[in-house]
Amino acid sequence: MKIREIMKSPVIVIRPDETVDRALEIMNKEKVNGTPIVDEDNRLVGMIVKADIYRFLMDPGHYKSCPVEWVMTKEVIKAHADEEILDVAKRLRDYNIIALPVVEGDNDEVVGIISFEDILDYYIEQQMNKY
Repeated sequence: MKIREIMKSPVIVIRPDETVDRALEIMNKEKVNGTPIVDEDNRLVGMIVKADIYRFLMDPGHYKSCPVEWVMTKEVIKAHADEEILDVAKRLRDYNIIALPVVEGDNDEVVGIISFEDILDYYIEQQMNKY
């Protein structure tokens, strides 16, 4: 099965110039632990997770005015919509991360997000359907 069949879409995204304060507000409101950072053309430029923000908060600074791009991961591990679920599950585990943005096309346009929980839910459902 392909990732496109279980990914969450549309995905909550944040722009690089949003503040860290606003990013955390959005993630809390939407009940997500991470979100892709995209440019004005919806191209992937980074990823931010709550753990990044919490590490950032350990150092004093300008939390309310600091842009997300100061905190986000810029070398993003990603998935492509037509990849197999097992391949993406292995990547999540290998890199010890909670979610991957799902992209399509040469410009890495963000089309969804896949989390460890989404994949776990899929495999649990598959096992439950056997009984």
